[in-house]
Amino acid sequence: MIQSKLQKARGLIKKKPYLIWYSKSFNKLSEDSIFEAVINHGDWEDFLELQKIFGIKESYSLFKKAINNKRSNIKPQTINYFKKYFAVYA
Repeated sequence: MIQSKLQKARGLIKKKPYLIWYSKSFNKLSEDSIFEAVINHGDWEDFLELQKIFGIKESYSLFKKAINNKRSNIKPQTINYFKKYFAVYA
């Protein structure tokens, strides 16, 4: 049986629980919360692994959704970097 994208992303968080230290309910995490945690607290390899799971277009979609969210916790520097990144690659 092939794992869904969300299950694979949750697996990434299970391997690296420091990305979402505030929750141990990994099986309840949404794509949005996983993506935001990885770009906020992960390193470049974490982001690339997540992008491999979701693909570039879905990653870009999750990024746009995250930065347009009223409760976004993404740092301005991170937003700036990924805007430039996705402008080239998405």
